Amino acid sequence: MNLRRRLSRLIAARVVLVTLLLGSAILIQISRPGSFPVDPFFTLIGITYALSVCYLATLRYAERHLWLVDLQCAADALLVSAFILVTGGIASNYSSLYTLPIIAAAMIRYRRVAMQVATLSAALYLAIVAVQYGDFDVPLVKRFLPAVDLPTLRVAQYSVAISLGGFVGVALLAGSLADSLRSAGARLEDASLVIRDLRAYNEYVINSLLSGLITSDVQGQILTFNRAAATIIGLPATHAIGRDIVEVMQLPESVRGRLSDLTERRGLRVDYQHKAPDGVIDVGLTASVLMFPDGGRGYLFAFQNVTELRRLEREARLRQRLAAVGEMAAGIAHEIRNPLASMAGSIQLLRHELPLSDEQAQLMDIVLRESERLNHTIKSFLAYARPQRSAPARLDVGRVLQDTALLLRNSADVHDDHVIEVDAPDPVWCEADENQVRQIVWNLASNGLRAMSKGGRLLLSVRSAEESGNHVVVLAVQDQGCGIPADDIDSIFQPFRSTFERGTGLGLAIVHRLVTDDHGTIDVSSEVGVGTIFTVKLPAHAGLSSTSAAAEVAAPRSAVV
Repeated sequence: MNLRRRLSRLIAARVVLVTLLLGSAILIQISRPGSFPVDPFFTLIGITYALSVCYLATLRYAERHLWLVDLQCAADALLVSAFILVTGGIASNYSSLYTLPIIAAAMIRYRRVAMQVATLSAALYLAIVAVQYGDFDVPLVKRFLPAVDLPTLRVAQYSVAISLGGFVGVALLAGSLADSLRSAGARLEDASLVIRDLRAYNEYVINSLLSGLITSDVQGQILTFNRAAATIIGLPATHAIGRDIVEVMQLPESVRGRLSDLTERRGLRVDYQHKAPDGVIDVGLTASVLMFPDGGRGYLFAFQNVTELRRLEREARLRQRLAAVGEMAAGIAHEIRNPLASMAGSIQLLRHELPLSDEQAQLMDIVLRESERLNHTIKSFLAYARPQRSAPARLDVGRVLQDTALLLRNSADVHDDHVIEVDAPDPVWCEADENQVRQIVWNLASNGLRAMSKGGRLLLSVRSAEESGNHVVVLAVQDQGCGIPADDIDSIFQPFRSTFERGTGLGLAIVHRLVTDDHGTIDVSSEVGVGTIFTVKLPAHAGLSSTSAAAEVAAPRSAVV
C-alpha cells in the first residue's frame, strides 16, 4: 500500500475519532452541564478539523517530503496532550489516546518514528503531571487545567510508570508488527510480480504457438482458447470460450464418447475437415487428459491446419506414381512403336499390290486406322514420359491464349452453344518455352470443351502476381462442365485415367509433367454439376520456382482428358 493511501486513511480515522469525541462531549455536556471546560475542549476539536484539512491539502507532497508525515504524528501527540490537559491531566480518562498516534506512526513510518512519537508522548505526559504536582508557574497550562482531585503522589507515580511503559510497549509492539507487515507486503508484492510475469510469459508462449491450443472442462466446455486456434478456425476467443468443444471445432460426434475413455497415458488423434469462414480445411487434432491443481479433470486439445501438408503428400504420391510410370514408358513405347510401324507399312503395301475384295479392303483400312490411333497414343505417352527439351524465350502469355481461343472456335469440338472467352487485357510476359505453354493451354482448354457436352462458357485468363517476393504468371482455365468428383481429383493427373470417349488419358498427365518441369504448380478446384477451374502458376523468369508462392487462384474445372 503506498504512503498516500495510508495517510488518507489516517486522516479519515482522525476525523472520525474527533467527531466521536465531539458527539460524546456534547451529550455529556447536555446531560451534566459543567462537566467539561467547554471552550478549550471544543476549540481543540476545531483545531483538529482544521489540521485535517491542511493535511489533505499537503497530501500530494507527503511522498516527497516525509517530514510532513512526521509533523502530523507529532501534532497528534500534542493534540492528545492538550485533550488530556483540559480534561484533568493525570485524572483524565483520555490518557489512553496517546497510543493512537503511536500506533499511527508505527503503521505509516514504522518502528523508528513510533519510538520517537512514544518518547514525545511520554515527555508531554510527564510535563503535565509535573505541573500538576510541582510548584511550577506555567500560566498557560494552569489556566486550562481544571480543578480536580489529584491522586496521591505514590499512586500518581505508579500510574505514570504504567503509562510510560505502555507507551514504549505499544511503540515496540506496533513497530515490530508494522515492520513485519511491511516485509510481508514486500515479499507478497515480489511474489505477485513474479506470478504476473510468469502468467504473462505463459500467455505469450501459448499465444506464440503456431498450433491451436484449447482447454476444456470434463463436460467439454471451452476454458481457454489461444490466438492460433482463433486464426485457424476463424472464430474469436470471446465467441468460443464457454461453448462446447465438439460444436466449435466441428468434431465428429463420435469423439465426444471417446473423450471419456482417455487416460493420462493415452490420447486421441483425429483427422477431419473443418468448414472455416474462408473454405474447408484439413485439421489434425490431438486430445489428451488435463489434470487441474484442485484435482479436477479436463481436456487439452492441440491442433493444426494440415491442408498444405496433405496437399504436399498428395503431390508427392502422385510424383512417385508418375515417376514409376515414366521410367518404363520409353522402353515399352519403343518396343511397341517399331513393330507397329513395320506392320502398318506392310499392310499398306499389301493393300496396294494384292487384289482385295471390298470386305478385305475394309478390314485392311481398319487395321491401318487403328495402327495410326495406337501410334498417336504412343507419341502422347512418349511426350509425357520423356523429359521435354525446352527453349525458354520471352513471350506474351495473353497472345498464346488469344491464338488458342481462335483455334478452338474453329475446331470440331465447338458447338453453337459453346462460348469461349479470353481475359488478358494487358500483355503478360513470361520466360518459357512457347510450344510447351501452348500445349498446356490447348490440353486444358480442349479438356474443358469436352466436359461441356451440353454447351457452356469456357474462360481463359492470365495475370501477373507477386508471391513471396517472386514474380509469377497465373494462368486459369475455367469451364461450366460436369465437374470432377472430390474422390477423383487426386488421381486426374495419372496416365490413362480418361473420362471422355476416345480419350487417351494422357492430356492432364502431360500438362502436369510440363508444369512441374518448368518449376510451376497446378491446382484444381471443382464442383460436380457446376464446373472446374485449373490454375497453373509459372515463374515469370526462367530458372525460378513458383512453389514458394503458394497462394492459389481459383478456377473451376471438369473432366479429364
